[in-house]
Amino acid sequence: MSGVLTTIPALLRQAAQDAAEVEALVDGALRMTFAELDAAVTRFARAAVAHGLEPGDRIVIWAPNSADWVISALGVLAAGGVLCPVNTRFRGEEARHAIAKVRATMVILDDTFLDANYLATLRGDGPPPAAGHPVPSLPSVRTVVDLSAAAGREQAGDGVLSLADFTAPADRIDPGVIDGRIAAIDPEGVADILFTSGTTGYPKGAMVSHASNLRVDLQWARLVGLRRGDRYLMVNPFFHSFGYRAGILACLLMRATIIPVAVFDVETVLRLIEQERVTVFPGAPTIYTTLLEHPEFGAYDTSSVRLAVTGATVVPVPLLHRMREELGFRDVITAYGLTETCGTATVCPPDADLERISTSCGRAIPGTELRIAGADGRTLPAGEAGEVLVRGYNVMLGYFEDPVATAEVIDEDGWLHTGDVGWVDEDGYLRITDRIKDVYMNGGFNVYPAEVERVLREHPAVFDVAVVGVPDERMGEVGRAFVQTVTDWSGDESVLVDELGQWCRDRLANFKRPRSFSILPALPRTPSGKIQKFKLVG
Repeated sequence: MSGVLTTIPALLRQAAQDAAEVEALVDGALRMTFAELDAAVTRFARAAVAHGLEPGDRIVIWAPNSADWVISALGVLAAGGVLCPVNTRFRGEEARHAIAKVRATMVILDDTFLDANYLATLRGDGPPPAAGHPVPSLPSVRTVVDLSAAAGREQAGDGVLSLADFTAPADRIDPGVIDGRIAAIDPEGVADILFTSGTTGYPKGAMVSHASNLRVDLQWARLVGLRRGDRYLMVNPFFHSFGYRAGILACLLMRATIIPVAVFDVETVLRLIEQERVTVFPGAPTIYTTLLEHPEFGAYDTSSVRLAVTGATVVPVPLLHRMREELGFRDVITAYGLTETCGTATVCPPDADLERISTSCGRAIPGTELRIAGADGRTLPAGEAGEVLVRGYNVMLGYFEDPVATAEVIDEDGWLHTGDVGWVDEDGYLRITDRIKDVYMNGGFNVYPAEVERVLREHPAVFDVAVVGVPDERMGEVGRAFVQTVTDWSGDESVLVDELGQWCRDRLANFKRPRSFSILPALPRTPSGKIQKFKLVG
């Protein structure tokens, strides 16, 4: 990596100059060098301007990992827009809330992904769409681009364009316009808004600047040992900090090759590792366990992988041994972060011993601070557990148009209160032991019980509900919902359980859905009426 870090589009321009012939992107038969990627991104940006994108417009991408995702996202940024990725597992209500919150002017989606019918779920039962109003219930949205559609999609008259038709008017815009847009971007301005759920039960948009993204991801890349020419297999979704920041942006910084995977499939991943000589393969611990347990594992050569980066939970020492000895991975690294910290707060370096890699999240990245605070706010000494606080350039600018929620997590001294409980040892290595906010983690994804509880309370048979995370061997934790029914309910419990399962399937991403339900006559409460969740699982 060379040159001065300023903005993400400027970074791509640098890479196109000093690594022009280095392979930047591989997706099936598509192969692009950094020079070709920059050209494709510029063309997308010209098209976006032709369709009316103005600097500062928020643009949503609701699609799986692909070359088109990378080009679209970087094109949005090059045109001066703000990137707003949406979780591919969101249902219509969740996605509509996110899109409406940021008043997105354009939505880029893949309507055929996993038969999700994103467009139909967005439109719901609203009035018929038309050009200029492709989703009438979301009046800010002027353009919808369907990455899965064939050319000519716009002839349907509902305002939805294929990618080919969207980019067709690019030639109307002089390339110098994009040069000007890139030059005008403020490095300290908002680059992206990633959505993170909160205790209110609704997603909040965490704003991060261009400069913060690049500083954090450069530190991450250096600490984990990402190198120029590395071939980086990306199973982690691009809508998440791990896939977008520690994935796409880290590759741009280090001139490494992006190899996206839309859906995790063991044989697809093993084949790509062997065929593409993958050298970097991050993921949640469950990814590696699934690989090792697959019957076809031994049929593929995974020895090219030098580096695996994991985190989000404790990684058992036996798994670390198997990753090194059976998968052949030389370096296994753990890290910790939140969407609100640009995805990274601590990194455990490659030279750490297995016990620390297994049980700790590493030390604070250079230039940032980490401290453990007691209930009274004072800093606790090494070995004592308290709330994990982070301060530095990795802390978000705030939640989009939500100063109250921002003030709840970032104090007057600039410390971000993570809501996680942990402790540090004498050398500053962090261990996460609990979560203040009741958050649990399903397969590497945070699940906020308040959000699931809000959805379940809307069912007519539910008076109140408490959702907790319970241990699961494969997923880490899964949800269990304890339901108190309304007083006049007299139905069959098994029927109600089936109804609640379907209710959640219709309204929640699959990782948020409770795995099991318990119907109770009453929920345990404190004298003030607060549910005592510890009594439900203790």
